[in-house]
Amino acid sequence: MTQNLPSRGRRSVTELRALIWLALPIIAAQMSHTLLGFVDTAMAGRVSAVDLAAVALGNSFWVPTLLFLTGVLMIITSKVAASNGAGRPEETGPLVRQAVWLGLCLGVLCAVALFSVESLLYWAGVQEELIPKSVDYIRAVALGFPAIGMYQALRGLSDGLSRTKPTMVIGFLGLALNVPANYVLVYGKLGFPAMGGVGCGVATTLVMWFMLGCMLIYLKRSKIYDACRLFERFEWPRWAVQRHLLGLGLPIGISLFSETSMFALIALLIGSLGAVVVASHQVALNLSSIVFMVPFSLGLAITVRVGHSLGMDGARAGLFAAKVGITVALLFAFLAASSFYLLDDLLPRLYTNDPEVLALSTALLFYAALYQFSDSVQVACAGALRGYQDTRIPMLLTLVAYWLIGLPSGYILGLTDLYGPARGPAGFWQGLIIGLSAAALFLSLRLAVIGGRRKRRFPQDRSHLVE
Repeated sequence: MTQNLPSRGRRSVTELRALIWLALPIIAAQMSHTLLGFVDTAMAGRVSAVDLAAVALGNSFWVPTLLFLTGVLMIITSKVAASNGAGRPEETGPLVRQAVWLGLCLGVLCAVALFSVESLLYWAGVQEELIPKSVDYIRAVALGFPAIGMYQALRGLSDGLSRTKPTMVIGFLGLALNVPANYVLVYGKLGFPAMGGVGCGVATTLVMWFMLGCMLIYLKRSKIYDACRLFERFEWPRWAVQRHLLGLGLPIGISLFSETSMFALIALLIGSLGAVVVASHQVALNLSSIVFMVPFSLGLAITVRVGHSLGMDGARAGLFAAKVGITVALLFAFLAASSFYLLDDLLPRLYTNDPEVLALSTALLFYAALYQFSDSVQVACAGALRGYQDTRIPMLLTLVAYWLIGLPSGYILGLTDLYGPARGPAGFWQGLIIGLSAAALFLSLRLAVIGGRRKRRFPQDRSHLVE
């Protein structure tokens, strides 16, 4: 069928297939991780609105922290892939041993930061009835961060060797453990006390350590990884290697954190509006976070496709791969937005039966539908720019878009009467749309500049492959 298409059409189909097949395992793995938060939120919502709101506030702290940790360690995958592609797999063992130390140290630092959030909740004026359960939930999850830091480093080894199936399988094994663990700990089964929302945090930590154990056992037993010599010997941390990895990974982690922490701070700012408002915000946010894993995974796949195309076929091919990826992201955004709009009265029922929470979360899903477009574009452009190895300027652009444009806009619209009566949570979601749209615009312009500059620099590439 594709033989009858024009040359550009055939290239589009080929690029589309490559992108989708690359993205599917990543989507499955990321979705399994995101569903941990979904299970926590859904089960806490069946206990009470207070437990749901406590888990909501907790997720708003630990999920951005986890994405920061994941973003920093993303660099391990590309480093392993480079060594393996060069025929030097023995270099990956020492690198990953250092990465495990880095993941452990970052995990401990993240856990310490999460243990210190109580004063921040009081400072923000969160209702006092929510604070004890929120703090206990956050601290319970924080105990798993050293494990997930080391797991992400080891995952970089497997994914970098193009072995993505173990990550996907371990992710779903963790999810399969999370459901019964939540059931036992939240509702007090098998002789355990009923812990409510705090039980969700304990279950999540158990899953994090379980996933680390599964990955270690698999890497140790599988002969595929013998050439990497990961378990050949013990090494203490080496600062030169740690500094190099941090220099490459921090811009990625900061970029991810700047977006997700904007959502977290919004949850904090509306904490003074009551448990119903916080719970409704979390329902809409959790649904959109699950959907976000698809464009996020597409962004990771776009990074690989753009980098591969640049190396193989030149500047025009790299930009062509970026355009195909952005188009796919926009198509998915249309499907996601349509689903939110058409199912806005049904989706919140997955979390709660509280009529007040249902009514407000249904209203907020309208804004979640709107921002799918700008969110998909900005994450696809960010992925393409990583393919060009351009990370520092995009980091600054996203910080401006989220923290200097989106968050202030949401605060003004949500809590002040500067532009009419304060709109509460709806105003903050309008600010989210403004911030994400700014990020989409800035990163699109940056991609156009970088892509155009590369084409002018290297005009004699293999442009006939895509034209």
